[in-house]
Amino acid sequence: MRLWVLFCASMFATSSAAADLAVTVKTAAGKPVADAVVTIYPAGGTPPAGQAHFDWPMRMVQQNLQFRPFVLIVPQGATVAFPNLDSVRHHVYSFSPAHPFELKLYGREEARTVRFDKPGAIALGCNIHDQMIAFIKVVDTPYAAKTGQDGQVVLRDLPAGGVTMRVWHPYMKTPHNEVARPITLHGTDHEAVTAEVRNPPERAGGY
Repeated sequence: MRLWVLFCASMFATSSAAADLAVTVKTAAGKPVADAVVTIYPAGGTPPAGQAHFDWPMRMVQQNLQFRPFVLIVPQGATVAFPNLDSVRHHVYSFSPAHPFELKLYGREEARTVRFDKPGAIALGCNIHDQMIAFIKVVDTPYAAKTGQDGQVVLRDLPAGGVTMRVWHPYMKTPHNEVARPITLHGTDHEAVTAEVRNPPERAGGY
């Protein structure tokens, strides 16, 4: 089965120096797509990602035999905690080229940490529970956010002018699971991009 994701971006300039970007991600059938990561790269360059003030915890929880959240955005250089809230032990690992690692068996209310110093997508698994799948998106820009269950996200206080918008999803059938487009943030504009995605594997709380 082939799904098509529709990205509709609306730009609302808040001043001559800043703008907000609203992005909606849907399938061709109109179903919202959660966990799509939107990043913005201004034409003049971005501040260091370490200056990002993301308002979510830098942690990937193991609970009810699932990773939570399914997709976690972190800035380059961030240290991520991996707490185990289950009554069974987990063995967390990744073979992703950006940062392969292994956290050997540890139990309930124990935690381990990993520092991610390179941008890229980190696919996570558990050596004990095959159904546990999640992703960490390490970004090298402070302008990043992901869509909610309604398929929507708003990025605020962006530099006005020319930027590159990138939209990433772990199941997008494009090189590096991403599409990119140059856009200009001013006034009220609309952008539409289509990209084929594959059906995700079954998981708790799936799409």
